Amino acid sequence: MKKLLTLFAMVAFLATSTFAQIQTPAASPAGKVVQTVGLSDVTVEYSRPSMKGRTIFGADALVPNGKFWRTGANAATKITFSDDVMIEGSKVEAGSYAILSTPGDKMWTINFYPYESGNWGSYVEKTPSAVVGVKVMESGMKMETFTILFDELTSNSAVMKMLWSNAVVPVKLSVEVDEKVMKNIESVMAGPSANDYYAAASYYHSEGKDLNKALEWINKATEGPEKRFWQVKRKSEILADLGKYKEAIKSAELSRNLAQEAGNDDYVKMNTDNINKWSKM
Repeated sequence: MKKLLTLFAMVAFLATSTFAQIQTPAASPAGKVVQTVGLSDVTVEYSRPSMKGRTIFGADALVPNGKFWRTGANAATKITFSDDVMIEGSKVEAGSYAILSTPGDKMWTINFYPYESGNWGSYVEKTPSAVVGVKVMESGMKMETFTILFDELTSNSAVMKMLWSNAVVPVKLSVEVDEKVMKNIESVMAGPSANDYYAAASYYHSEGKDLNKALEWINKATEGPEKRFWQVKRKSEILADLGKYKEAIKSAELSRNLAQEAGNDDYVKMNTDNINKWSKM
């Protein structure tokens, strides 16, 4: 019996030893950034090395000029587009891509390969889906840890910026938005709700399209008995852009009253500011 108990104890020890792992912080932690650009999602998954006193870019630096770089550490950096996208003017279809970069003193070459695995070396001899040249900029400050972020967002574009040391590499992305929205508007207008009319009017207004059509739609959105302060505010702004300031002020006053009833101080202030501005027109 004693021998049997000893055997069980040894088996338990070996099983625990086999599966136990010591976890320590990664030298280059994983990072992930998800950004909506227009109506599309862009996701970047990468590892983030730090400078740690090293010279990062240059002829004899950690990341040498003219050499393929995995654009991060560990596995290849992965970028995923939910829809087709234009990268610095080059069309790239929806899907996932590995990013390999070739840094230089003034220009970087950015390669986008159809993603197969995290083994970045396997892409070197393959043909990328897109190759773009991007001018490298100096940030005026040092970024200790390699960072990818999205900046300069508009309704249909963004700039993906790669930052490390004092280098900033901006990559312009643009997506198709107008065609999608216009098709959506056309299909929904067959039986639109107040929210649909509001969305269509807001798009026409914000994108500088036909303001008379925007006014027609916003009137339909706000004609019911239960008016929404944010919708009435949009109506006032469309009226003002059409030069109908008296009507705009009247709508802004209604929106302000509705916002006060709803306890929304932000809209109260915005409407008050608009009323003061339009009263001088």
